[in-house]
Amino acid sequence: MTADTIWDSATRVLDACRIHGLKVATAESCTGGLIAAALTEIPGSSDVLDRGFVTYSNAAKEDMLGVPASILERHGAVSRETADAMAAGALATSNADLAIATTGIAGPGGGSAEKPVGLVHFSAAARDGRRLHLERRYGDIGRSSVRAHAVVEALAILESMATDAQT
Repeated sequence: MTADTIWDSATRVLDACRIHGLKVATAESCTGGLIAAALTEIPGSSDVLDRGFVTYSNAAKEDMLGVPASILERHGAVSRETADAMAAGALATSNADLAIATTGIAGPGGGSAEKPVGLVHFSAAARDGRRLHLERRYGDIGRSSVRAHAVVEALAILESMATDAQT
């Protein structure tokens, strides 16, 4: 994964959002703010990026995004349910039209048979009611590689959601 790949992906997201007049919020756990960083690497991105939430801990997910403790207890931080709640919370607590959430296990440790290193859940939510979830299992390819792949995937999801927006 190259810096140019991430730059190109972020540029496409910003262009698609500008065409449709959309604002974006990010809710990041395993990516630790890298999606927002990729977007803000592009000059002028403030017309699209509304805000980013880095919610690495469960407490942050609850406090900042309103993820119910019951979801975290029942399904864990790395789950579809948590990703969905993170995206919904980012949308609800921002001025954004689109929100993207990531939660996963970047490694090198922390994985299990059920939730291995390299597992990432993505969830996107749009103000118009559209929702999308994607699960990826990148494998134990190294922490930086898992995170870089997750950033590119999240940007691709945002681009798709923006492109498909009804204007």
